[in-house]
Amino acid sequence: MAEAVDEVVARGPAVVFVPRSRLVEGVRAYGLIVAMWLRSTMAYRASFVMTTFGNFAATAFDFVAILLMFSHVEALGGYTLPEIALLYGASGTAFGLADLLMGSMDRLGRRVRDGTLDTLLVRPAPVLAQVAADRFALRRLGRVSQGLLVLGYALVTLDVDWTVAKAVLVPLMVLSGAAIFAAVFVAGAAFQFVAQDASQVQNSFTYGGATLLQYPPTIFATDLLRGVTFVVPLAFVNWLPSLYVLGREYPLDLPEWVAFLPPLVAGACGALAGWAWRAGLRAYRSTGS
Repeated sequence: MAEAVDEVVARGPAVVFVPRSRLVEGVRAYGLIVAMWLRSTMAYRASFVMTTFGNFAATAFDFVAILLMFSHVEALGGYTLPEIALLYGASGTAFGLADLLMGSMDRLGRRVRDGTLDTLLVRPAPVLAQVAADRFALRRLGRVSQGLLVLGYALVTLDVDWTVAKAVLVPLMVLSGAAIFAAVFVAGAAFQFVAQDASQVQNSFTYGGATLLQYPPTIFATDLLRGVTFVVPLAFVNWLPSLYVLGREYPLDLPEWVAFLPPLVAGACGALAGWAWRAGLRAYRSTGS
């Protein structure tokens, strides 16, 4: 039976762990490390406020670009501004949550190269929790809040015949989308055990995927739509659920019920990412091998 953390005693910079279940160990270890970084962040509150606002402003420029497009056109790929705002807000919020919780995973390649991953291996806490919580950046709330504002604008301005199913689907797709992006972060980090210098490859699926989903599927080639539906299922983050909410036709002649699959897709992605992570960690041989 897997053993892990039962109690945690903090003594200065040291943390003492005693056994409990594996899942609880990971959650508590993650929480302790995050709490440490939060205390560090709040020690300089003015800096935190400025960096959070900077993060908000930097991500807002993406939506400003969309607004500039609509100053010259009435529709983009057949979608109006409120409809694009729904896609943008859903993907931006989902990615922002995943980036807040798991965004540090892209540093794994650097740790593998310089050998600092070895220090995480000797600690009595899951390596995944340590890597994910490392340098937890609360300033990333700026991206989350910006996405929520755009999503709120979309929900207020859209002319939608709301039903219970549609109302439930909006928060469901945001949370499931965050889980899908988190799984992509973990899978990308697992790939870095092999490639070691592949953070930009990982970013192409995370940051690049988030940008892709801000625009309607009608402007992309069919092969790309197949790839983000059946290979890396980013379409389940916002495209497919949003099309159900908007009452629009699905790409690739997919049935209507696929709009309700994001939780299942998120679970499957999480399981595959977990398997990839364990495989990569077992294959790691340290810098001295």
